[in-house]
Amino acid sequence: MFEIRTDLAVEEKETCTGENKGLKGVSLREWRKASSAIKMTEVVVQDREGARAMGKPEGTYLTMEARDLGWQDEDYHREVSEELAVQLRRMVEKLKVDRAVPAAGPLYVLVVGLGNPSVTPDALGPQVLGNLKVNRSLTPLNKREEPEAVISGIVPGVMAQTGMETAEILRGIIHETEPDLIIAIDALAARSIRRLGTTIQLTDTGIQPGSGVGNHRHSLTADSLGVPVLAVGVPTVVGAAAIVHDTISTMIRTLASHMETRGMGDFLEQLPPDDQYQLICQLLEPEFGSLYVTPPDIDQTVKRLSYTISEGIHLAFYENPQDDRDFLIP
Repeated sequence: MFEIRTDLAVEEKETCTGENKGLKGVSLREWRKASSAIKMTEVVVQDREGARAMGKPEGTYLTMEARDLGWQDEDYHREVSEELAVQLRRMVEKLKVDRAVPAAGPLYVLVVGLGNPSVTPDALGPQVLGNLKVNRSLTPLNKREEPEAVISGIVPGVMAQTGMETAEILRGIIHETEPDLIIAIDALAARSIRRLGTTIQLTDTGIQPGSGVGNHRHSLTADSLGVPVLAVGVPTVVGAAAIVHDTISTMIRTLASHMETRGMGDFLEQLPPDDQYQLICQLLEPEFGSLYVTPPDIDQTVKRLSYTISEGIHLAFYENPQDDRDFLIP
């Protein structure tokens, strides 16, 4: 069996067609706030059957699609930060209701910047930590000044640099600092080019570093670390086979739209999408291996997004944003 590698649950759901489109144990909800360009998609894997169908652990996967994230527009990025903060607060409040984290007193949060700071497409996590305001070292003068959240951060590096699994490093830090919650920031792999640098995924299931590019490491979850883990990720790479597949799909649609070329590409058009992708992989991988591609301006994209995500965390835990709940269902 071939695998379309992606870290985005919304893309896993999109690949389900025909009889599998309405997956049992999986719910989908889409909405957009009034006067907002941010599209929200929530995929909830409700049980084991849904987890098997999706290839994802049970939990909530929230996707924020903001097509203009690539532009240097401070107001737009601020809007995305505010929405990310609202959704982070929602997940934290749910954890409080479930008694997974303390409902009263300051919340001790450990933010983990996953990835290799020396490799730009993988440097999102470390750059977010570079912009993050941490306050664990600041001791309040009295009870009235006690903060709502106490935040610390770590960039554990990658196994090639440290010789240790990230999960091993975090278990030691958790033992010493006893955080209530972990927020893991990581770069992801996408299935579609249009989602590179324009999509933020927030999930309460934790994360498995490297899974999107076939480099599976030890998972970072509540089960493996003993602490609830929220994961924030942005896709920065896409497989070359996926790019070719999208290109061929566009070419087939173009040929079919013209009378003189309507008969061309019938063979490819009749193949199911999964079979098309498998054929492309078989043709490409012997020549190029598992090649992954990133945009030419990825350094600026990662830099901008690192500020957007760090600001979202600041708003969520230092300013407590209000959710106006003004939703429009498309």
